Amino acid sequence: MKIVTIVGARPQFVKAAAVSRVIRKKNKEILVHTGQHYDNNMSDVFFEELHIPKPDINLGVGSGSHAKQTAEMMIGIEELLLKENPDYLLVYGDTNSTLAGALAAAKIHIPIIHVEAGLRSFNMCMPEEQNRILTDRISKLLLCPTDTAVENLRREGLTEGVYNVGDVMCDAVLYYSGLLDKKPTEYYFSRLQGLFGEIEFTEKWYLSTIHRAENTDSIDKIGEVLDAFEQLDAPVIFPVHPRTKNLVKILKKTHNYDNILFIEPMGYLEMLYFVKKAKKVITDSGGLQKETYILNTPCITVREQTEWIETLVGNHNILAKPIAEDIINKVMNTVIDYGKKENYYGTGNASEKICELIEKERI
Repeated sequence: MKIVTIVGARPQFVKAAAVSRVIRKKNKEILVHTGQHYDNNMSDVFFEELHIPKPDINLGVGSGSHAKQTAEMMIGIEELLLKENPDYLLVYGDTNSTLAGALAAAKIHIPIIHVEAGLRSFNMCMPEEQNRILTDRISKLLLCPTDTAVENLRREGLTEGVYNVGDVMCDAVLYYSGLLDKKPTEYYFSRLQGLFGEIEFTEKWYLSTIHRAENTDSIDKIGEVLDAFEQLDAPVIFPVHPRTKNLVKILKKTHNYDNILFIEPMGYLEMLYFVKKAKKVITDSGGLQKETYILNTPCITVREQTEWIETLVGNHNILAKPIAEDIINKVMNTVIDYGKKENYYGTGNASEKICELIEKERI
């Protein structure tokens, strides 16, 4: 059996790594990187340390408007699919790469496997929400990470080919987190690159990533977030997303941020380490919300809603407005009820379930 897998960003490579390890035991896989996100951290070391197969093909599409980017990816993916004629096309999540791959395959009648199907934020202003809903509608196999995702699809009238397999990100987190404690904290700090100078070692920290458009579309919003960080009781390690970098540079001209360690984006293993050891994580990333839950790290999500509603049970994850007072209150005063934690995302064998279902459906 031949499967073409489409990925477009670093988190999708990490997810694909977990599944590819199983797929490639019995089948041929062609791993395609659309080039949607260019990531300096995806060096040879990234692939070697994480035992991730390098992409067989890189379309090199790069950035652009949603329409331009998606259209260019569709053209490249269609040409590849016509040449390779695979049994399936497999896509992950909700990026433009996901939608482009699904649309290209659907037009030439190649069945689509959607991993992370059924997630909903119920905010149609989000490009990710548009991408995931459209991809679900044209997929043959809808592989859901949670019971909630299955229920979301049922409400939309999608019941055939729908399975809860667990979350492949859980597979990856459990696999890689076991490697982290072999090296001391000083080692991980030594690999950080300061954005505005040297990074000093600290024994306790918060970790934050802020990159979504709704939080970075104005200097006032990111300013509120940084004001909150400055008032917390431990330093905030803040990998600065390219979308956020220029705003931070402007704010630093008039503000002294002594409690924030501004750094360049870090590698996956480093990121996982600092998440695992953080006092709390403050983020607007969907993936980080899950990782914190799996790693038992409290999370504050700077958004009005989340696709990962299971993380909200027991206050493991708390939603906050992009307002300094609200962020500080949620970070400093939220108490977690660990007794309410459950294995919503599986036990680390989602990849095996996915491959079993692919084989079963083909038969």
